Amino acid sequence: MIKNKKQNGFTLIELIIVVAIIGILSAIAYPSYQEHIKTSRRVDATAALMGLMNAMERHFTETSSYQKAAKNNADTGKPAIFSETSPLDGKTAYYDLTIHKATRTTYTLRATPISTSAQKNNGFLEINHTQSKGSWDKNNNGSIGNDEKTWG
Repeated sequence: MIKNKKQNGFTLIELIIVVAIIGILSAIAYPSYQEHIKTSRRVDATAALMGLMNAMERHFTETSSYQKAAKNNADTGKPAIFSETSPLDGKTAYYDLTIHKATRTTYTLRATPISTSAQKNNGFLEINHTQSKGSWDKNNNGSIGNDEKTWG
């Protein structure tokens, strides 16, 4: 007589169900992960802006003016007194840091997403000499609206 041997393993249907479940979970988790990465990069850019703000205050202490802190002794543009990009560690840059406006007694600083980076449609960050928190162009429309007054 032939005995029936019990076979161990998974059926094709069971494997297909597992693959489908993994696919569904991945489809839900990946966009959330991407948003988390964008938020992390934006937070890093805000920290870099705060560092540039401190550099502007040091520059003012030394020269009694916020002017001429940009490259080539200019009043606006890429800073000569601080890093030009964020993150500050020299890895892949996601934001350009600039002195947007500068007078003897006032300034406005910006972190603008680099157009070739994953942050490109994320809107610019801005801070001026009177703010303890900056503003974010959350809608990416080129201006700061009433609902976009602080970073977040």
